[in-house]
Amino acid sequence: MRMTGTVYRMLAAAIIITLAGAAAAADDTASYPTRPITVVVGYPPGGATDIIARLVATKLSQSLGQPVVVENKPGAGSNIATEQVVRAKPDGYTLLVETIANATNMTVYKNIKYDSVRDLAPIVQFMSSPSILCLAPSLEAIDVKSLIALAKAQPGKLTFASSGVGGSPHLAGELLKLRAGIDMVHVPYKGATPALVDVISGHVSMGFKTSLGALEHIQAGKLRPIAVAYGKRLPELPDVPTMAEAGLDDFEVSSWNGLAAPAGTPEPIIRKLNAEVNRILSLPDVRDQLRTLGAQAVGGSPAAFADYVKAEIAKWREVIKVAGISLD
Repeated sequence: MRMTGTVYRMLAAAIIITLAGAAAAADDTASYPTRPITVVVGYPPGGATDIIARLVATKLSQSLGQPVVVENKPGAGSNIATEQVVRAKPDGYTLLVETIANATNMTVYKNIKYDSVRDLAPIVQFMSSPSILCLAPSLEAIDVKSLIALAKAQPGKLTFASSGVGGSPHLAGELLKLRAGIDMVHVPYKGATPALVDVISGHVSMGFKTSLGALEHIQAGKLRPIAVAYGKRLPELPDVPTMAEAGLDDFEVSSWNGLAAPAGTPEPIIRKLNAEVNRILSLPDVRDQLRTLGAQAVGGSPAAFADYVKAEIAKWREVIKVAGISLD
């Protein structure tokens, strides 16, 4: 089949348009960012995730030369914020602060409208805040061994508080029940603060508290920490053993967060943001602020963050299914 001159001209024009579009896209990527960036947080202002997001956003604004604005979209365990980001144009101008909820929600929610692995492009992990098993001051147990013995002697009597169904403090308690073979009653609250208050007052036997929220109260003598759900002891609590040291291996629970973009965001943009955030996380003042909050700076590559998220999804899927946790 012979092509006419008109067909040749049309084909050439199409090629020129395609190449021009590709060149423009490449130029946009190279000059990124050229306008403000929005970082969406799935929690209210003032919480730990919001504080860390604003800390990083301020530093990013300074280094990128464009405003980086934090937008709070709380609700449905951060699903509202996540859905907004996965629907956004994958151009690097709408980002998400991804958290442990994006791993647990994959199993907890029956009708979730996104897939954390498929629909998000991990950029870099900000931090990790290990959970601390804290007892009410009035509880008889003095360590993990005696706590397990007490729970086995009184099945269903001990209680553990959480900030809500499906959150990491709830799942940590369910993991303890599963690994130790004990029966305890979950008492969910609407937020971490009322849960903390009732452990301190003794209305609830215990709770897993992130170091972000617990350190101040531990140092004030209001909470009794008996183990850290982490791979090593915390510098702030050198006398508190890890769960492994206390007799329960493979028991790590951390609240974590990091930066993610909609899937399909160009790799050069991902790499640029990754490099900038890693630089920010290495700054002494940033590391000091994170330590003040009880958090450990993490950083690393996009691939490392992606692998971590996948591992968290798999770990918590087992616990959630055994515990029968489900939300609409």
